[in-house]
Amino acid sequence: MVQRIVTGVVLIGVLVTALTFGGWFFAIPFMVCIGLSIYEMFKALKVSGARLVEWPVYACFVASIPILTFKLGSSAALLPLIGAAVMLIAVQVMFRKQPELTDILFSVLPLAFVLLPGMCMLGLFRAPDPQTELMLKILAFAIPLTGDTFAYFIGVIWGRHKLTEAVSPHKTVEGAVGGLFGSILCSVIVWAVFSGAGIMPFWHALVLGVVCGVAGQAGDLFASLIKRHCGVKDYGSVFPGHGGIMDRLDSVYWAAVVVYVYLVWFF
Repeated sequence: MVQRIVTGVVLIGVLVTALTFGGWFFAIPFMVCIGLSIYEMFKALKVSGARLVEWPVYACFVASIPILTFKLGSSAALLPLIGAAVMLIAVQVMFRKQPELTDILFSVLPLAFVLLPGMCMLGLFRAPDPQTELMLKILAFAIPLTGDTFAYFIGVIWGRHKLTEAVSPHKTVEGAVGGLFGSILCSVIVWAVFSGAGIMPFWHALVLGVVCGVAGQAGDLFASLIKRHCGVKDYGSVFPGHGGIMDRLDSVYWAAVVVYVYLVWFF
């Protein structure tokens, strides 16, 4: 527990520093995190015996960076890149002596559930002004991470009813409800800090708290489902007491999709 708390405090310090300086101080570390998350998921999927096709996913990752980070072209350009990566994976598997549909599906998983959500976080660079960009990035991180923290401690103290034992035996309904409350509370606090800038109405903060909170918990459960299928405890061991990068960012990736959709719809 102590190791988990100490590591968490250090990670929060690193995150606050990256968000404060912004620009490349945020973009470069986060791009590294995306790349390592893809690697960790591929590594876990290999344990299941899948024969993966990895290079189209990494190629798509590299090609998508200038589109979102440098704002070179519309973010809609990501769609053909992702489509091309999927087709290249399918073609390579189909021309094997023993083609397996599961090899295609497993190879696409990091593309759909790491790369695309990660690019949504980088897509927040397209916010109309620095304050809006900072607020949205904080929401994308803080809502799911606060939810994770509330869910963990409330689940440990009051958890009695299993949420979905087949996916994650330790998660409880009480923890999930507490995590959602923490997510909403976090969103409201962030809104209050930036309220003077008039970036969003209060009810938007409430809705984002709910939707990002649910998305974050769903992302965490999905990552747990993959680990359970592959028979691994953690995606890595980069962070003592927390596992790998994917173990820490699984909920953030899914929440980033919600925040990016909010940016596209309302700004």
